Amino acid sequence: MTAQPRPASRQRWLIPVLVVVISLTVGIGLLARELYRRPEAQPHEPVVTDSPSPVAPEAQPGSPIVEVTPDVFAHPQYQSVRQVLQGYFDAINFRDYPKWTSVVSRERAKTKTSSEWKNDYQSTRDGSILVYRIEPGSPGTLRVLVAFTSTQDVDDAPVYLPEACIRWRLVLPLRLESGSWRVDTTDGGTSPEHERC
Repeated sequence: MTAQPRPASRQRWLIPVLVVVISLTVGIGLLARELYRRPEAQPHEPVVTDSPSPVAPEAQPGSPIVEVTPDVFAHPQYQSVRQVLQGYFDAINFRDYPKWTSVVSRERAKTKTSSEWKNDYQSTRDGSILVYRIEPGSPGTLRVLVAFTSTQDVDDAPVYLPEACIRWRLVLPLRLESGSWRVDTTDGGTSPEHERC
């Protein structure tokens, strides 16, 4: 008795079916991975808004994350300007003088020793930070209109506004140094707008 060969038609459809099943399994696995992937923690994720979010008096000064207006978000220097300003305000909020000197110009860093700087900002907390506009200055400089709220001990507040909570609106000059933007010294020609919270 001789063995009969298996029908060739059965083997022909088995391979394509296996290929389809394996492809579907891989595809579904990749899709599931994308859908269920936990977002990576991104501290200081940018927030785009037209105006600062209202903050209850007991929650002042508000979020320490630098927010920007849609106009600033569309600016070609948006990322680098936001990054240097975030570093600037983080340095103040965390009393980190070395960090501060890494985001300010060499000229500005010379204006304060570590002990003077720490004394000036010993009780300061900055928040509700919103960048309204970025404008070009002289070559290698930018002018950034920013508003923020600071809280501090009344004894550490400016002598002309001895308040525990102050809303500021000012132009911060930025200078390009060693390939990155740094907060520069103010020229003294413009005074910041300020009011009690």
